[in-house]
Amino acid sequence: CLTDNFAHRAAVRHALANDKEWQGKFISPVLPLIEKQHNEVAYLVPWCQLGKPPKEGGVYEWVTFQMKPGGPALWGEAFQAAINAHINTGYTKLIGVFHTEYGLLNTVHVIWWNESPDHRAAGRHRAHEDARVVAAVRDSVRFLESQQNMLLTPLACSPLK
Repeated sequence: CLTDNFAHRAAVRHALANDKEWQGKFISPVLPLIEKQHNEVAYLVPWCQLGKPPKEGGVYEWVTFQMKPGGPALWGEAFQAAINAHINTGYTKLIGVFHTEYGLLNTVHVIWWNESPDHRAAGRHRAHEDARVVAAVRDSVRFLESQQNMLLTPLACSPLK
C-alpha cells in the first residue's frame, strides 16, 4: 500500500477497522486461511521514481535483498550502481526500489517488469555476461547478507496488470 505518510496510513487503517462491510466480505472469509502475517513499512528510495510497465501483460520479479547493517550510508552507492548496471542492459524495466523503515531493517525490495519469464531469464543471462554488470554486482555483493527472488503474475484486478 503506497501512502503519503504515517498519518494517512493510520487514517486508512482506522477507516477499515470501522467498515463493517469490508470486515464481513473480506476479513471474515479469509481469517481461517491466514497462518501468519508479516508487516513492514518501506519507502521508495530517493534516487528512484516509481515506474510503470511499458504495456499490459508480462511478469514482475520481486527481489528482496537483506543488506548488512549500516544502512544506505554504508551500501547505498554500491547498491544503486548495481541496479543502474542492470537497467543499462535494457532487458528489464525497473518499477521501483524500496527500503524498509519498519520491519526487518536493511531490507531492500526491487520490483522489475519483464515481458515473460523466458525473456527475463535470457536477459538476466546476457546481463551476467556484461562486464559492467559483473563489476557492479561484485562491488555491491560484499554488503549482501541474502537475496530472494519471486516471479509474480498479476491478476486481472491488479493496477500493475
